[in-house]
Amino acid sequence: IATEGEVFFGLSESQGGDPGFLVLSLIVMLTSIVMAALALPLGRLLTSMPPLRAYAIDIGGSMTGIAGFSILSALGTPPALWFAVAAGILGLLTLGAGVSRWSIASGVMLAGVVGLSIAQQPPATTWSPYYRISEHQTGPVTSLNVNGIPHQALWPIEAPYKEDFYEQVYRWFPDRTFERVLIVGAGSGTDVAVALDQGATHVDAVEIDPYLQEIGRRQHPNRPYDDPRVTRTVDDGRAFLRRSTDEYDLVVFALPDSLTLVSTSANLRLESFLFTAEAFASVRDHLSDDGAFVLYNYYREPWLVAKIDRMLREAFGGDVVLRIYPTADASAATLAAGPAIDALADGPPPGDTADALPAAAAPRVATDDWPFLYLRDPGLPSHYVVALALILGWGVLMIGRAAQRSGTPIRRFSPHFFVLGVAFLLLETRSIVTFSLLFGSTWLVNALVFFAVLASVLLAILVAARFPMRRPHLLYAALLVSIGVAYVLPPSSLLLDPVWLRYLLAGVLAFAPVFFANLVFSYSFRDTRTADMAFASNLLGAMVGGAIEYVALITGYQALLVIVAVLYVSAYMLANRVRVLADIDLEHPAAELPAAA
Repeated sequence: IATEGEVFFGLSESQGGDPGFLVLSLIVMLTSIVMAALALPLGRLLTSMPPLRAYAIDIGGSMTGIAGFSILSALGTPPALWFAVAAGILGLLTLGAGVSRWSIASGVMLAGVVGLSIAQQPPATTWSPYYRISEHQTGPVTSLNVNGIPHQALWPIEAPYKEDFYEQVYRWFPDRTFERVLIVGAGSGTDVAVALDQGATHVDAVEIDPYLQEIGRRQHPNRPYDDPRVTRTVDDGRAFLRRSTDEYDLVVFALPDSLTLVSTSANLRLESFLFTAEAFASVRDHLSDDGAFVLYNYYREPWLVAKIDRMLREAFGGDVVLRIYPTADASAATLAAGPAIDALADGPPPGDTADALPAAAAPRVATDDWPFLYLRDPGLPSHYVVALALILGWGVLMIGRAAQRSGTPIRRFSPHFFVLGVAFLLLETRSIVTFSLLFGSTWLVNALVFFAVLASVLLAILVAARFPMRRPHLLYAALLVSIGVAYVLPPSSLLLDPVWLRYLLAGVLAFAPVFFANLVFSYSFRDTRTADMAFASNLLGAMVGGAIEYVALITGYQALLVIVAVLYVSAYMLANRVRVLADIDLEHPAAELPAAA
């Protein structure tokens, strides 16, 4: 269930969600081989035209890819179509660059993946932007697995054998009717059906996955989503709380365990910002004078229950009631806080019980800057270190072998562009975190952030091409100032209303460092004589930056800006001290970007 007791695995009971380190390493290796084969023509193409023009075309292609990803995700298309599209693009690359053994190998591998995707797709499968959702019958109940992991069941409210925690709060208050109810993680609708059965006059049902909610609308035996008392919302729960001005008698976090990441480059889960001290304070502000906040899950680890208990006590300043349900493979638990719960200080009503908090030291609370509910304390888990070492070791081996075969001298490696790559990856990670907090941890927000980052790259390329600058000291100064402002004004300070003002300020403050960072890169890249090696050095830096970003598990995300600032100061020093060695020729700058680019 846990590795050295330091991190919680919510899906360990299912082998479908636990491929193991050896399988993971094999997947990384195979993926890198395929991507390396696809990238073989890149070096020649980068040196076949002015560097900025080549870079602009490359970025434009990436933006087109994100747009295609968004369309395919929104349509719920299966992987077979994704890989078929990739195979078609590979065919176009082959026509343009000529057939090679690498392109043939990649084509064969992609064709095999398409065939396997078609052959192994199970029946009753839906592809949402987040999951592969599989439906199957468990006795009379429809159950849903996501990515092979048991996730939800469409329990009828009259079923005597359904999980106890759906109705626990109503057992604590047998004579109370919660009229206005908010359910975050409403999923396929069982919590909504229970709330309606208990007399709710209005239910706001918030679910981040539209396909899970649609399955519940069509198939739940009690048809809760067809009830006129229910308002369905597809959104991130934290974003909904931020926009809503309503008060609720009952707020339920209904097992919002996403079992998936928003982005591997930020270590964020879909529910990360739901379980922070600031999120619990937001729930408190939405409760009526006698309201209750309830959350339940299969927590399994005593320290995790203790952590949530501590966060609830600090946010609500009152009592917390706990009910534990031992099961065959794990312990489910329901925790509750709020004004109504304070009234239970003398104990629950006759016929029901409350449990004592398990004996475990309460770990550090999760915050918007350190949103890691399932990490016991700040630190880098040992299995993360092993996985990162395997991936970086494989990368070094691949790169060394490629350099040896191509006869590329190691002296052409550019420390300047390498450091720029490390710094930019960390900056991009922090931007993802900022916008996930401000606008919701959804797949669409994530895609828009990446698209906006690439758009700022194109804008920086245009500026660098049109306004030559021989020694861009001012750019580095502006970059460091924008990083300093972002550090002084953390994302939580931008949670302002009206929404348009929040978008404006967040866009300016979050993307100003990204824009200036791209200007710094573009001005250096514009005049390089060896665009292929400069680009390769930059990508190597990005790979290292992807490993360094895990420092956030120790420091939080805001501290990454300090590392970024130090790296850009280092890049500035490298650009000035070894400009000739870095192949920068200020006396004969390369041709500027044509207007068409």
